[in-house]
Amino acid sequence: MRIKAAVVDKKGASFEMRDDVELAPMQADDLQIHMVASGICHSDEALRKGDAEIGYPIILGHEGSGIVEKVGPEVKNFKVGDHVVLSFYGCGNCVNCLKGVPTQCLNYAANNLSGVRPDGSAHFTENGKQVDDMFDQSSFTTTTIVRERNAVKVDKDLDLRKLGPLGCGYVTGSGTVLNTLKPKPGQTIAVFGTGAVGLAAMMAGKISGCTKVIAVDVVDSRLKLAKELGATDVINSKSEDAVEKIKDLTGGYGVDFTVDTTGVKKVMEDSILALAQGGTSACIAVTPNHVDLDTWNNLCVSDRSVIGVNMGDAVPQIDIPRLIEFYKQGMFDFDKTEKFYNFDQINEANADSGSGKTIKPVLVIDPDYVPGK
Repeated sequence: MRIKAAVVDKKGASFEMRDDVELAPMQADDLQIHMVASGICHSDEALRKGDAEIGYPIILGHEGSGIVEKVGPEVKNFKVGDHVVLSFYGCGNCVNCLKGVPTQCLNYAANNLSGVRPDGSAHFTENGKQVDDMFDQSSFTTTTIVRERNAVKVDKDLDLRKLGPLGCGYVTGSGTVLNTLKPKPGQTIAVFGTGAVGLAAMMAGKISGCTKVIAVDVVDSRLKLAKELGATDVINSKSEDAVEKIKDLTGGYGVDFTVDTTGVKKVMEDSILALAQGGTSACIAVTPNHVDLDTWNNLCVSDRSVIGVNMGDAVPQIDIPRLIEFYKQGMFDFDKTEKFYNFDQINEANADSGSGKTIKPVLVIDPDYVPGK
């Protein structure tokens, strides 16, 4: 089947719209998805630039939403016409998947970042040559094929254009707090970086009952939005020392939890130094940067922990419906971070994401889609 897709030909190249990409035939547990929209994530940009080892050419995109067009004979939970949000693929069979932690799937890299389908076959080809995929999904396409485990069914009365980023950015930030850090009511949290992931973490801190939810950034407009979305305090670290200010706000102790979404060396280090004794920092950015700390004084004596979290330790089929319920109740207003772009504006949207002009760009792939139908 021939489709339209945004292809990156080589490391650092711009997205190029192509209409001659061939989509692989469906397999028994596949869903064919008519794409409605897709968020652009900083992970897409990291792979486009080559911050991780991947193959080229490649079709990126992993925050897709769409409508099921066809189902394979072994598909049990979906039917034609279902509305879905797409996320990562966990094999379901390894020891970690069986423990209920698919983000730690032992086959995670092979299934999501190898450029091919879980069985090793090509997802896409162009002129007979393989085009790599991402997350067994590649949502920067007009049509894609995914496994049943990639998809989460959502109500048809919701606007699919808004929902795609729940599959990665929003579930990563919120899941880091709700699933991994698990703050108790009355504890405190600071989030460094108020992009989509950081704001999701911040809103999750508010939902969890944290009495101090501190947002740190260098862009005043983002901090203003953070305040609107539930931050108790905001810090512009360009004009204030974030560590000292956080200690001032917490009676000199520091916060119980921090989340760094920036991947910037100095900011990651500050997120650790801002912790109270016994606190935990989650560093969750896709970054080539490293931190430099005095482990004895900064970690051991203070009994602090630094952890990494992949995809918010989420089970998409559980976490995404939970976020939608929070959204319906006015507790998780993620759509206030979004801006819509036409599919062919992908390079503009990606540039706006990189510059900070737009927090969460969403590509509207099907301009004829009408919400609620």
